[in-house]
Amino acid sequence: MVPHSSGEFYLIKLSKRVNEVSYAIRDVLVHAKKLEAKGKEVIYLNIGDPLKYDFDTPEGLKEEMYKAVKDGRNGYSDSKGLSELREAISRKERDVNNVVLDPENIIVTTGVSEAINALVASLIEDGDEVLLPNPSYPPYISYSKFYHGKPVLYRTDEENMWFPDMEDLRKKISERTKAIFIINPNNPTGAVYESKTLKEIIDIAGEHGLPIVCDEIYDQIVYDGKFVSMASLSKDVPIIGLNGFSKTLLITGWRLGYIYFKEENGELSELKNGIEKILRVRLCSNTPAQYAVANFLNKSSDHLKGMVEKLRARRDYIMRRIEESDLLNCIKPKGAFYVFPRVSGTIPYSKDSDLVLDLLGEEGVLVVPGSGFTDGKLEGLYFRMVFLPRLEVLEDAMNRIERFLNRHRILS
Repeated sequence: MVPHSSGEFYLIKLSKRVNEVSYAIRDVLVHAKKLEAKGKEVIYLNIGDPLKYDFDTPEGLKEEMYKAVKDGRNGYSDSKGLSELREAISRKERDVNNVVLDPENIIVTTGVSEAINALVASLIEDGDEVLLPNPSYPPYISYSKFYHGKPVLYRTDEENMWFPDMEDLRKKISERTKAIFIINPNNPTGAVYESKTLKEIIDIAGEHGLPIVCDEIYDQIVYDGKFVSMASLSKDVPIIGLNGFSKTLLITGWRLGYIYFKEENGELSELKNGIEKILRVRLCSNTPAQYAVANFLNKSSDHLKGMVEKLRARRDYIMRRIEESDLLNCIKPKGAFYVFPRVSGTIPYSKDSDLVLDLLGEEGVLVVPGSGFTDGKLEGLYFRMVFLPRLEVLEDAMNRIERFLNRHRILS
């Protein structure tokens, strides 16, 4: 870097690609922290982290982590992940999701976020397209743009439980399409797709020779019906599965996930090799956490039942409050731990981001604007909120939200 003759350095310019990155779920935190610094109390309903509330990592898993560290399991591991963990993941997918996987087709990642990054980096060239649900989890959109691809969002139908609109999905496939992505159970809507819907997507992908990428991190957090994994239904369409342990094992900060490849004739081998190359550069995922989870997965996961029951009660409370309101409308989520309500009353806002910031400023409740989950068109004003807090906190939050909406409603 060459300084000015005055000794001052030139302004360091940001790369253009960074301007394509956004993450609404955490971007809104900046505003909340400024308010807190001024002494305002904030109820945080933006981030899907159960450990920020009254959930805790299972004691048995904590003990496994402590044991791994004490036993000296603190060095680098294989970049693909410990063989013990990949074998345990294979058993989990077989027993829980009816998906048969060779452990060699499983790669351990630093959370699902790293898996998304490595996958998109390996999958697309400049101008390539990926089909994403609208609304969608923001990193899929951001990483697609970051690597100079084009995220093409297909419609999901609010009136049909936020299931994909198959006609719109078909219409948006082009010669540049590289893959169809689904998020099931869905973030932000909480939709859980039925087998019929999944089979239709498989058929469409097969007709066009496209692989399917399925994010299933909430596979064991389902309240109504039964979760069905995409990979359990596909016979010859290649499936790239993304999953992790942050939510179901309550270890969000340990950052441990995985990506798997289900194929019939090696269609994904080149992609898999590319992802492995990228992950070798970052060395490995957290080694003691890998040992801990590998050992814990071989034992009971009794904590899940209590966790889901507690979440179901909180979901039902939130839905009752929304249904009692004449200003909000929401499809009941069947999985994950989010609601995605639409403001249905007459409110003088054209942008959901303005509504969210005013709600924060006036009532101290932090939610995420619905537009943060889309790069396309989403009719209406939406926001996403978690229902992770205790019932008394949710009651306080809903009282504040209703007070805000009533204050701003336009009376005819």
